Amino acid sequence: MPGDLHTHTTFSDGSTPADKLPFLAACAGMTHLAISDHDSIRSVRYAYAHPVQNGVHLIPATELTAYDYERAHRVHLLCYWPDDCAALADFSAMMAERRLTAMLQSCKELEAICPQFRTEEALELAKDSGTLFKAQVMRVLWQYGLADGMYNTVYKSLFGLKPVRGRILHTPRYEPVDTVLDVIKASRAVVVLAHPSVYHSMELARELIAAGRLDGVEIDHPRNTPEDRAELTRLAKENGLIVTGGTDYHGINTVTPRPVGAFTTSDEMIARIGDIAKARKSTYKRQK
Repeated sequence: MPGDLHTHTTFSDGSTPADKLPFLAACAGMTHLAISDHDSIRSVRYAYAHPVQNGVHLIPATELTAYDYERAHRVHLLCYWPDDCAALADFSAMMAERRLTAMLQSCKELEAICPQFRTEEALELAKDSGTLFKAQVMRVLWQYGLADGMYNTVYKSLFGLKPVRGRILHTPRYEPVDTVLDVIKASRAVVVLAHPSVYHSMELARELIAAGRLDGVEIDHPRNTPEDRAELTRLAKENGLIVTGGTDYHGINTVTPRPVGAFTTSDEMIARIGDIAKARKSTYKRQK
């Protein structure tokens, strides 16, 4: 049976606790699940501590955020089977601090224009993550009837980027793509470029594939365009890359909620991910 290799929990900006996801995956017929929270070592440690839950095999994972400074857009890199190492832990802690600093400034400004909002309520929702995301702020506004959903008109007015910058938007500084790829390499993980259509990353995908910096590409994703899927499939075949799929599950913290298991990765590709990770860890141990 297939696996859903792209999901988010309360370790980052999802609404579902990590211990509930394996049950949802089992009900959907999944044999494997990757909890891939944003810039989080907590999702990695959870999977290592609970290798099998509800009959579902958990693949340690995280989704690291980078920035393509040449094209001025974010990039998401899925990281499978990383070691719980200093490089990854330090990166996770750094991004948590940067994100928290940016969001606390946004919350301070939001309190000034919206007296019903209290920062401590958002922080309570975010306690599992060790930082703070826009999702928790929007949940507070939504539950009090102060927002038209999670990521609609109110969100765009507060946190939007284009066409008009949101009035309280503050963003953390992201590291360049090559720097984040080096972190992943140091963790002996398998790296997959997430949903290239979302951040218009096809040109970057071609460059990274040509440079041999990717192990795979995420193709079966709800927001990838048919055109990009076709090109990614061709590139993966020509370069012997892994192809993955995942729902990008966030629970209700999304524009279009989708259940775990709606988009999947095949057994063959899951096995390849495991084999590559095992080989890298074995090589590292021999070289120590």
